[in-house]
Amino acid sequence: MQAFTQHTGIVAPLDRPNVDTDAIIPKQYLKSIHRTGFGPNAFDDWRYLEPGEPGMDHSKRKKNPDFVLNQPPFDRATILLARENFGCGSSREHAVWALDQFGFRAVIAPSFADIFFNNSFKSGLLPIVLPTETVDRLFQAVAARPGLELTIDLESKTIRGLGEEVISFEVDDFRRYCLLHGLDDIGLTLRHADEIRAYEARRKAEAPWLF
Repeated sequence: MQAFTQHTGIVAPLDRPNVDTDAIIPKQYLKSIHRTGFGPNAFDDWRYLEPGEPGMDHSKRKKNPDFVLNQPPFDRATILLARENFGCGSSREHAVWALDQFGFRAVIAPSFADIFFNNSFKSGLLPIVLPTETVDRLFQAVAARPGLELTIDLESKTIRGLGEEVISFEVDDFRRYCLLHGLDDIGLTLRHADEIRAYEARRKAEAPWLF
């Protein structure tokens, strides 16, 4: 998992509440047994003007010019600004994978669906909860300055980019530690690889019939 320490990027405004996981990655793309290749299909039904299917050459599909992520400079955004209840709907991890592989490192919203919120940390995507009035001000700032860049510092739990203002956010200490060090559940376990090997060797010597 890619570590998250500090990130500076363009902010894309997705001014819709209750964006569900089927909108983030439509169900037909869940057939894949791999964890890669979902970036071109993030927000597929909104980004393209015709239906898509797995295996298509998505570079040849006609894009919807009215969708924000198809418009410069937002097509290069790495921070997504959203409204309340982002990531609601089904529990598919693919939604987080699609956002990550599209290029997003963080999503800022007033609230997230619980499962999406938890899945984000496990894949290196930082979900940031801010008060509605703060999110409103960020939408206003992006509207006034398309291409606005924010700097998110996970170490200090701050966001900069609006002049002298420093926006603080909260994140669970354990999740923050995992993101800072790029540790998913497997990575956390492998920190104890030596102890695991020692236990297995000891167990094999004590009860060889089990092996």
